[in-house]
Amino acid sequence: MSPALPVAILAGGMATRLRPHTDTIPKLLVEVAGEPFFSHQLRLLKGAGLDRIVLCVGHLGEQIVERYGNGAAWGVRIEYSFDGPKLLGTAGALIRALPLLGGAFYVLYGDSYLPIDYRAAGERFLEAGKLGLMTVYENRGRYDSSNVWFEDGRIRVYDKKTRIPQMHHIDYGLGVFRAGAFDGFSRDAVVDLAEVQGSLVARGELAGLEIGERFYEIGSPAGLAELDRLLKAGGPEIIT
Repeated sequence: MSPALPVAILAGGMATRLRPHTDTIPKLLVEVAGEPFFSHQLRLLKGAGLDRIVLCVGHLGEQIVERYGNGAAWGVRIEYSFDGPKLLGTAGALIRALPLLGGAFYVLYGDSYLPIDYRAAGERFLEAGKLGLMTVYENRGRYDSSNVWFEDGRIRVYDKKTRIPQMHHIDYGLGVFRAGAFDGFSRDAVVDLAEVQGSLVARGELAGLEIGERFYEIGSPAGLAELDRLLKAGGPEIIT
């Protein structure tokens, strides 16, 4: 198996924090440095040699299909998995998309800009031989609330709701999973990815990879403004 696995992008949410931008367009189409955010994500992924993309979409997702189609104009292959009449949550969306994703795949959030070596994460995932891998960043509360106890190369605790003093890291926003990580969950269930990751931690099935480069995001107005300024100025150095 090659680290050039397909990439699932979670882009089905309502993006309420970015209203009024997202009243009429999905978050992936919000303009950043003169073009839709998704165009910036695509460049990162294609530059890493990742050209098979499955978009998990919901709110106004038809606009993304109309704009990007099958990805041929970008030299990638894009497929779409729609939540349906109700939002399924981050893991629920992945479960619905499993027939398109195959046995193993990357997972990236639709508001994350991560200038890192994606394939290194894939290689670490394959070496670890576990059902999942989480990338983490030593955040210490700087960019958001730290939610991971990462020690001696292991994820000891991951919890988005309950904080403990040992949590100095944060979920960086890139994961890698085997399809088996989602066994036992209904295809139409509303499930958050954190629930799946917590289950994997409890079973010793979630590997960890620490990232040194900070993450960027457009999930908040402040994050959107920061990334817009950064990309207009030439962008962060991309780690390969």
